[in-house]
Amino acid sequence: MARVQEKKWQFHLIPSSFVIPLHGQSISPCLKHEREDPFLQQENPFEATSLLSISTQKTQRLRFLSGRGSEERLGHSNSKNNRRTKNRSSPIFSYKKMGHSRLCFLLAVTVASFSVTIVSGQDDPANGGLKPNAQQIEKLCKDRPEEEYFRLTTDGDCRDVVRCDRAGLTGAIRLAGVKCPNGLAFDIYKQTCDWKGRVTNCDKLEKARKILPNLVTDEPVCPDGKLQCGNGECIEKALFCDDKPDCTDGSDENACTVETDPNRAPECDPTQCVLPDCFCSADGTRIPGALEPTTVPQMITITFNGAINVDNVDLYADIFNGVRVNPNGCQIKGTFFSSHKYTNYSAVQELHRQGHEIASFSVTNKDSPIYWTDGSYDDWLAEMAGNRLVIERFANITDGSVIGVRAPFLRVGGNKQFEMMADQFFVYDASITAPLGRVPIWPYTLYFRMPHKCHGNAQNCPSRSHPVWEIVMNELDRRDDPTFDESLPGCHMVSSCSNIQTGDQFERLLNHNFNRHFSTNRAPLGLHFHASWLKSKKEFREALIKFIEEKVARGDVYFVTMLQVIQWMQNPTELTALRDFQEWKEKCDVKGQPYCSLPNTCPLTTRELPGETLRLFTCMECPRHYPWILDPTGDGATF
Repeated sequence: MARVQEKKWQFHLIPSSFVIPLHGQSISPCLKHEREDPFLQQENPFEATSLLSISTQKTQRLRFLSGRGSEERLGHSNSKNNRRTKNRSSPIFSYKKMGHSRLCFLLAVTVASFSVTIVSGQDDPANGGLKPNAQQIEKLCKDRPEEEYFRLTTDGDCRDVVRCDRAGLTGAIRLAGVKCPNGLAFDIYKQTCDWKGRVTNCDKLEKARKILPNLVTDEPVCPDGKLQCGNGECIEKALFCDDKPDCTDGSDENACTVETDPNRAPECDPTQCVLPDCFCSADGTRIPGALEPTTVPQMITITFNGAINVDNVDLYADIFNGVRVNPNGCQIKGTFFSSHKYTNYSAVQELHRQGHEIASFSVTNKDSPIYWTDGSYDDWLAEMAGNRLVIERFANITDGSVIGVRAPFLRVGGNKQFEMMADQFFVYDASITAPLGRVPIWPYTLYFRMPHKCHGNAQNCPSRSHPVWEIVMNELDRRDDPTFDESLPGCHMVSSCSNIQTGDQFERLLNHNFNRHFSTNRAPLGLHFHASWLKSKKEFREALIKFIEEKVARGDVYFVTMLQVIQWMQNPTELTALRDFQEWKEKCDVKGQPYCSLPNTCPLTTRELPGETLRLFTCMECPRHYPWILDPTGDGATF
């Protein structure tokens, strides 16, 4: 049979055989500034941020919804929005604005192409000539997530997969076929295209299906206090989702999301959750202390992720120059989530002396999202508590102020991460992301259930109750003209707002998002950066400094640390009384010289990184070994 006359789109990847090294790591050019964006860390190869190039012989377009890997056909439109579409380009990638399309295919390093075609109910030579009819498609797609890709045959070159598509005009299920570029194969387990030599499951048609427990039944099938496994046996409810399989079929660990965990945290109860120790609200938008928005200070947090060293300390000194002050007369402050490798601890010590907050971003900053998502309790302990030990020892921070955590790639580690945080007396996490909404969300404690969906593909949000604050990352609205442009997926790291290419665009993004927070509930506005992005263009730095100076001049805006946000929430104080708010007066106006201007340069090795000699810069005594995950103090003792 001939293929049904469905349209076929061809995508051409721009040559990108170069890579940008970041401290010994090589990453794709498109990924250069977007490593922590949750959508860019998903295992779906069809995620969207920057359109490279697209061609079709028809007037219809293909749209990929960021983070969902779903295709939609859009009809040609002569709307004003389409007339405003412009081509933009940079030396790294081409960018084209098409409604809210953003495509950034990160897997190819040579010119390549692949096609997306609707293949349901017809011969498909790419899939072994199979002819799935409507009944077969219904069976294939039963209980299968729309975002899951699978094979119709193991014949061929391992490049072809399909997924169930319910986006047709009739609502009927059809199969959308996708083909990886030449030289790549589709990894069924990772759900992404990868180098052919690295894919070992070409003989698998689909991901293994997890056996689910029977949590909801018409009639009780187990005694009180017990729930039914997938195989029918009953076990104690408390044994479900405790990271240890107790059902014979392991089904007690297969339904453990925020929505399905039988032992999940309860919904917010404001009568039980009271400040200063607990804060929650039904939708996350309630202002602490029931204050009127006009009496609330607009707090803005500026945060940086990664190593602190000679590559970025000049940027930090420029932004936080000691002259720019909040309305209470105190210098503006920022929060630095520091990872270990390549960090200069004398620079960390100086930032801490100046009153900035230092928090933990892990020892290894390992370049594997799955490592963080599925990490064990001990992994999180070694990475985050171990990193705190490194910071405290070699930056000589002795006041117990390293109390925050941010996960690399913003890949939350589920209940295991938060159990470790509670045991190690971390106060807050700043990794969970909230989708772009009309009203932003305030930070909350995790005694009660999260007030928003677990945002991002394959995220592992905590489902249980934990005595930890979550300083949620509200998405930024990245549109150039929010009153005119079509909606776009939001972005959490400023550097992942990939349409921002000029200082003017960046300035508009800052001011629009400020107004969105300020004009609603004045939830803290988070501006989260990678230093390399701000340093990539002088105009970005200038736009940020201009924004800071304009806002502090207003009298109702404060640039504060993450800890200072929590301090205000624990004791909500109106604008008129903030000049005497003691929690914000500590290290108010820091003067003087660094503790040491000539730190020790310690050339060190560690058995965990054989063959590498790394330099540790510290004002403290040099350790025997380079501190690493199992030896954070460098003394040779196991952590």
